[in-house]
Amino acid sequence: MTARRPPSADLPGAPVINAAAARLQQAADSGVPCAPVRDLLPMSLEAGYAVQQVLTARGLAAGRRIIGRKIGLTNPKVQAQLGVDTPDLGVLFDDMAVPHGSTVDVARLLQPRIEAEVALVLGADLDGEDLAPERVRASVDRVVASLEIVDSRIAGWDISLVDTVADNASSGRFVLGGDPVPLEDLDLRAVQMSMLEDGREVSSGTGADCLGDPLAALAWLAAAARDLGAPLRAGDVVLSGALGPMVPVRPGATYSAEVSGLGPVTVTFTDRGTP
Repeated sequence: MTARRPPSADLPGAPVINAAAARLQQAADSGVPCAPVRDLLPMSLEAGYAVQQVLTARGLAAGRRIIGRKIGLTNPKVQAQLGVDTPDLGVLFDDMAVPHGSTVDVARLLQPRIEAEVALVLGADLDGEDLAPERVRASVDRVVASLEIVDSRIAGWDISLVDTVADNASSGRFVLGGDPVPLEDLDLRAVQMSMLEDGREVSSGTGADCLGDPLAALAWLAAAARDLGAPLRAGDVVLSGALGPMVPVRPGATYSAEVSGLGPVTVTFTDRGTP
């Protein structure tokens, strides 16, 4: 699967890009979801990533630090939930990381949903044209179960692909489990995932549900990030994509996921209005 950028002719001028970025930033700052940005933009991935890059630059200027990337929309069931048909990517900032077993203030999120994933921590850069499976696999230092708390600044999750790309791939927070393991001979296609809400299973899947293999998702991400001019580097955390359907977060609930061979990961959410 390739990830080349669309033609530059599809890219609108800076005022349009800045207007879309301003709409999303206002929603993030106010906590009030906004209208989709697709009314401002052409329906192209390049336009969406141009907005994402503006918002990323603003985050960096405000003192945030990028610690990795996320791949979105790798699971066919999640694609069906959102009416899209291709993956996308976003950046992970340091202030998005939530410790395993901790509590998240749900009031700081807009419309959170949650999904379980395999997270990969890179031990080597993934740049250049050589992204053969052997090199991609060798780049992974360790793997760990994760929960991604996805969120949308766009009201009602009324998103097209350009909307979610512009909105940093609908990123919110993420949780890494406490038991990272070396990749070694682990077959990530075969891992089994079960995610529970207060002890009741609400999502399940396998590694094969993530683009056929979380390492195939990593290869897709490496090519896409390279083509956007920001290749993956050693030390990056990569959320490789959902292993099962995402579910809406219920305030006050505890979510835990078990990924076979990778151990558990857990997070709790406050009730609405809890200080």
